[in-house]
Amino acid sequence: MAAAAENAYVETRVVSSSYATQAAAVDGRFIYAVASREVAKIDRADGKELAVSEGKASHLNSAFIQDGKIHCAHSNFPLKPEKGQIMVLDPDTMKLAVFHGFSDPPGSLTWALEKDGNWWCHFAHYGTDNGRSVLVRYDGGWKEMGRWTYPPEFVAEWGKMSLSGAVWQDGEILATGHDKKRIYRLRVPAAGRVVEWVATHGSPFPGQGIAVDPETGGLVGIDRKRKAVVFAEARKP
Repeated sequence: MAAAAENAYVETRVVSSSYATQAAAVDGRFIYAVASREVAKIDRADGKELAVSEGKASHLNSAFIQDGKIHCAHSNFPLKPEKGQIMVLDPDTMKLAVFHGFSDPPGSLTWALEKDGNWWCHFAHYGTDNGRSVLVRYDGGWKEMGRWTYPPEFVAEWGKMSLSGAVWQDGEILATGHDKKRIYRLRVPAAGRVVEWVATHGSPFPGQGIAVDPETGGLVGIDRKRKAVVFAEARKP
């Protein structure tokens, strides 16, 4: 098991939203609370809900902002066979559309991140099959460039679930599970095909999708029970 990290993420602000059930993202002006079928746009300054997305979706997951657009991992969970897409939301029109579809995904897509022209996608499996969850890297043309599994001791940490959200930070991945107040620091190895579990941070988020706050450098996530978007920053205990 990876050692507990010295820093923990501490709650700094809470914004209530009935849509905060899957993930959250934020930019300089707005908060985006993600539910399974819709995304709410919220004024960052006063926490007031401004608009809700339009467009068909069944199981939105984590959110990632790129070029001013909100990209959400989307799956047909719990249906089989799996179908996966990255949906894109235009915050000006609040129209939700398909950005990219996976013809034969190796699991249920729970998060997708762009870095240096490549897309990193986590495909989840659950229950006794959750060890089949994989991290896949695609190039800009969506050609698969690499695939990694996770160490058994890390899979055991998930219980019957899988990873639900992630961000890149300083060349490593900060990932969340489904329901534990922990953030996992992971490293993609230079050689080998098993992701390294580096450390575990305390967190105010009980799992689900997270994103980086560009204003503070901290993180933003959700608390399903409180139906709230939660802001957090890393601090020493």
